[in-house]
Amino acid sequence: MPFKQALLTAGSLGAKSVEIDARTELRPEEITATGVRQVRKMLADADLRVAAVRFATRRGYHVAEELDRRVAATKAAMRMAYELRAPYVVNSVGRVPDESSGVAWELLVEVLGDLGRFGAKTGATLLARTGTENGPALARLVDAVGEGAIGVDFDPAGLIESGFSVDEAVRALGPHVRLLRARDAVRDRAQGRGVEVQLGRGSADFPALLGALEDFAFRGHAVIERNTADDPQREIAQAVAYLQELAAG
Repeated sequence: MPFKQALLTAGSLGAKSVEIDARTELRPEEITATGVRQVRKMLADADLRVAAVRFATRRGYHVAEELDRRVAATKAAMRMAYELRAPYVVNSVGRVPDESSGVAWELLVEVLGDLGRFGAKTGATLLARTGTENGPALARLVDAVGEGAIGVDFDPAGLIESGFSVDEAVRALGPHVRLLRARDAVRDRAQGRGVEVQLGRGSADFPALLGALEDFAFRGHAVIERNTADDPQREIAQAVAYLQELAAG
């Protein structure tokens, strides 16, 4: 679906904000100042804001190979996010080492600290997406990087797919959560992997999750994501209605 049509469709489905993919929809190295103004106009016409910019790198920030290029590209995405008035850039930051020491740990903390400082100057904060490690491990990393330097994009489906506890993760990461990824999954025991399902039909207890986040004064956006739907528009509309019903209490 063309980008402009996707925005209009999101607005018509009841969405208040969207996430923009900086790999497939708007590329930081290609968009011009005129392009930014045009996108802002499209957003205004659809009565939408940008909740976040997604920028998925092929490797995490713990991998030294081509790290400078990854960091520079991430900073470009953060600049674009600010220009689009988006407060966050989302990525999986990489595997968190088991020990809070060693070369890989120090490299990861150093790079994320640099990106955190850049975000503070630029106005767009990097969020680490959950799923590649358990909640306490990611919380240990976020704490080591420093207060407020980076935040968390809480993806319950990613945790379920990887075999981690959503409840444990929200307890550990609650103070750092800035964005909720409204995505659901179940664990397929026969195949030993997670399977994405329609929001509200999986193992994630969203009423309890929203309640837990409220205890941490979470006021961020919920970004609906569905990767394997037969009828994406219908399921997204149902997800919007589901979240609105939960919010209404």
